[in-house]
Order: sequence, then structure tokens, then C-alpha cells
Amino acid sequence: MTENETGTGSEPAAPAPGPAAKRPLVISAALLAVALLAAVVTGVSWAIAANGGTAAFAAERDDALQAGTQGIINFNTLDHRDVQGGLDRWEASSTGPLHEDVVRGRQQYVDTITQAKTVTSAEVLSAGLTELNERAGKARMIAVVKVVVTPEGQPPTEKRSRYQAELTRENDQWKLSVLGPVAVG
Repeated sequence: MTENETGTGSEPAAPAPGPAAKRPLVISAALLAVALLAAVVTGVSWAIAANGGTAAFAAERDDALQAGTQGIINFNTLDHRDVQGGLDRWEASSTGPLHEDVVRGRQQYVDTITQAKTVTSAEVLSAGLTELNERAGKARMIAVVKVVVTPEGQPPTEKRSRYQAELTRENDQWKLSVLGPVAVG
């Protein structure tokens, strides 16, 4: 009889782990590998988005929309007591054919606005880019604008208009190159 059979001596040695005992370890290792891979993919994607084309495109889109919105406000806000200042804003907000029209018709605008004795102030209620070609430096937008017209000595009236505009990037600034009303109907 051996020591184990008589109950004297040490306990029997534990059996070697079988395939069922190794399974949780393999599953844990696989889950760890998947989690690490997901973390790496997420980190790389975030870095590309933060430093790559997506962030730059979004910034360019925001710049174009802001400049277009401000340009539309400038073109719809005038005070007959400071026509020159208003027309200076028109010129600063425009480029291309629109700019040429402002420069060419400046004296006519001064005469018309001074004679009308009105003050207009604009607010863009809603606006969005409909197209952006970052490489060509071109964009298109639409906007809904509320304009309050106050003739001298009279109560103000409000009108709403829809505009479409084209923008052109000039150096690092977006400017209106075309501005016109959108027909409703």
C-alpha cells in the first residue's frame, strides 16, 4: 500500500488543467486584444479627424457661412445719415461682379438712399451653405432675412426675404460675389 492509500503523507497532486480550465484565459486574452484594437482604431480616427481634412473642411465651411451671413446683413443694413459708411461695408463684403456693381453705382446708391431718408437694419434668421468647393474657393448659400425699414418720422415696417448668394474666397477671406432674392411661390 502506498502512503496515499493509508492516509499518511501529503495530499495527492492536483490534476493538470484540462481544456475547459484554459477556456476563460483564452477568452479573456481575446477580449483584451479586441479592446486594444478598438482603442487604437478610435485613437487614430480621432487624430485624423482632429488634424486632418474633416476638421479643416468644417472650419472652412463655418468661415464661409459666417462671412456670407455678415455680408448679407451688411447689404441690407443702411442709414441715410451715414450712407458712405454703409457703402464702405458693401465694398468690404464683396468681390467680383457684385463689388464692381457697388463701385460703379456708388453715387446712385448715395443719392437714392439719401433721398429716401430711411434706416434699414437686417437680421439673418436662418442660413446655410448649399455648396462648398474648398479648392476652388467658391461657395453658395441661402438665407432668410428680416429687414426692418424705418422711414424718417414714420413707424418701422418689417419684411422678410429669402436670398441666395455666391461667395468667393479672396486671399483668406470669404466675400459675396453674387447676391440676389429668391422668388417665393
